[in-house]
Amino acid sequence: MRLSNRNKIPIYNSLSTLLLMMVVFGILGFLANKYRFNALGDESYLLIIIPVLMLIVFYLSGRQIFEYDSDGEALNFKNRNIIPFLNHPLHDEFPKYKLIKYDVVSIFFIKRLYVTLSSKNSGSTILKYQISYLSRKEVNDLKLSLNKVVKANKEKKD
Repeated sequence: MRLSNRNKIPIYNSLSTLLLMMVVFGILGFLANKYRFNALGDESYLLIIIPVLMLIVFYLSGRQIFEYDSDGEALNFKNRNIIPFLNHPLHDEFPKYKLIKYDVVSIFFIKRLYVTLSSKNSGSTILKYQISYLSRKEVNDLKLSLNKVVKANKEKKD
């Protein structure tokens, strides 16, 4: 099964640009109010605070692009940001038989995927992926695919 939200890159780019423009216009509005109009008083700080908070929430939600491929004998995970220099992309590929379990953790608007793999040296390794920008259907499809792999691995073990 293949899962990708790469087709949403233009939407995320537009949203990022819109948020940056809101910050710039908020700063300009704040400066214009402070030195020219004095219409808002102390509420003028909200012109900066609200857009900056929205921008922070957008980027703290995690990497926007998530790709998953379970075709063949390996699992491929790719997780990257729309802004290349913001944080390095994650790319992992490993055989299906190494998958022990997975967990999807959702706290408010942030979703994370934790994949536990068997490892020769340390016993197990946990890989973390940010899936906040996947839709509910995409997350359910991902869970279904990973469930199949985990179930097949348990049957082979027994």
